[in-house]
Amino acid sequence: MSPPSSTGLKKTKKNKDHHYTDVHGLPCIEKIVASVDETPEPISTNISGTIPEWISGNFLRNGPGKFEIGNNKFNHWFDGMALLHQFKIAGGQVTYKSRFLGSDCYTANSENSRIVVSEFGTVAMPDPCKNFFQRFLSRFELPKASDNDNVSFVTYKGDYYVSTETNFMHKVDPETLETKEKVDWSKFIAVNGATAHPHTDPDGTTYNMGNSYSAKGAIYNIIRVPPTKTTPENPEETLEGATVVCSIPSVDKARPSYYHSFAMSENYVVFIEQPIKMDLLKIVTGKLRGKGISDGVYWDPKLETIFHLINKQTGKVRPWSRMPLNSWESQFLLKLNSVKYYEDGLLVMDLCAADDGKAINNYIVQNMRKSGEALDEVYNTMCRVFPRRFVLPLNVDKETPCGQNLNSRPDSTATATKTAKDKVFCTHEDLHDEELHSYGGLEFPQINYAKYNTKPYRYFYGCGFRHLVGDTLIKMDLQGKKMKVWEHPGLYPSEPVFVPLPGATEEDDGVIMSVVITPNKDKSTFLLVLDAKTFKELGRAEVPVNIPYVHNFGYCRH
Repeated sequence: MSPPSSTGLKKTKKNKDHHYTDVHGLPCIEKIVASVDETPEPISTNISGTIPEWISGNFLRNGPGKFEIGNNKFNHWFDGMALLHQFKIAGGQVTYKSRFLGSDCYTANSENSRIVVSEFGTVAMPDPCKNFFQRFLSRFELPKASDNDNVSFVTYKGDYYVSTETNFMHKVDPETLETKEKVDWSKFIAVNGATAHPHTDPDGTTYNMGNSYSAKGAIYNIIRVPPTKTTPENPEETLEGATVVCSIPSVDKARPSYYHSFAMSENYVVFIEQPIKMDLLKIVTGKLRGKGISDGVYWDPKLETIFHLINKQTGKVRPWSRMPLNSWESQFLLKLNSVKYYEDGLLVMDLCAADDGKAINNYIVQNMRKSGEALDEVYNTMCRVFPRRFVLPLNVDKETPCGQNLNSRPDSTATATKTAKDKVFCTHEDLHDEELHSYGGLEFPQINYAKYNTKPYRYFYGCGFRHLVGDTLIKMDLQGKKMKVWEHPGLYPSEPVFVPLPGATEEDDGVIMSVVITPNKDKSTFLLVLDAKTFKELGRAEVPVNIPYVHNFGYCRH
């Protein structure tokens, strides 16, 4: 069965049953979350079309690759054991290999043939070899943070790491995919975790965010990691020199906001405190109740969303409230990295957002494996995601008049209005036209990051979502808000990555790369290469083994 056509994606007004669309006949994609074996030695791929010879490097992907341990099954898509993928590209040819991350939880799970470390949506079961009383007491143990780093590849000080949202990362070798070293953020700074999506300044200085917890409640921390090793001759150095730029108390001390990323300009970090909340009491008692961390994550539509602007040099925080009470900005979705600082005292922030914060708990493995009307129901009750722009005024003081739109830029319809002391109410501008609705909105946005992050840009790329996962690739042009689309029935592309042509002079000189999954055809996943200008297919490298759906990336050029 083919995916529903773009014309078949009907919008429906949100009703009492919370149906956002009226889509029927979605094809089953259960093999997207099927366990696979690793391929530790490089294998050749079958090239069709042309892979440009100027592309030379390792295209790295990370994502869940094992969804069962013995007779135990993981409940949530995010829980699967991390599988690292490498597409080595040189001279128009591509080889592929993959390795499971050698994490402590992977080793322990494998040795015990059962799930022994709890994940986001899965609770580890008590050891069946223990007696009843020992198993009973184990329910009262606090949950241990997992080191299953299955979210992204990131770089710090020139080294490659894989990470998730706990306090653990692993340094990996991008050539061999071997796990080198486990690194604990809390050994360097007082945080209990960090996001898997840091931002990097042109000089290599890296910023991230992490929570800490104390008797005074939950605190959000902005983290800075220096660009180079303090001792260059010491290859073992990891996060030495990391510092906390500033700390922001959570509005609700016992229920901090969940966040997956943040935004950054040349001079500011922007943290969005949103109505997706983490009930800390539920989380710490989850094992006792037999519930995963996901049980303590919920959306509260009664709360406001707050933008916190942090000066990167001084650490000074400037909070602005925004948006009607039934809206939010999804940090699970916030990946559109360009934030621009203008001389006229305005900060422009682009992101992908939705008006409902329930999506994160919908990606349980059971939902991903549904078919027929049950699958349609899951999709139709999930809110669509769209690219939006906010313009935040930087120079607001007691003299600034209330009730006046402070966005003076004629090219933007976003508004920012001072409503009270230290409070500015913001509304967004859509970065798309009606055509995007027929493609299910847009997620996994990327730009020409190396050259245009923190600068004005014209193009961004993402996935259209006419299914639970992306089923099209989209290029958006902000001049006229026009779009180009790559689509084929039954093919599901992952997050697009822009790779610039060496010596490029124009913003979209380069290629888009994406790993495309074909769940209804055996051993047919391929690396897709598109011309970024025309969005026409240049070539593909078909892999003769099965690969599950992968998301976040790294690319290292030789």
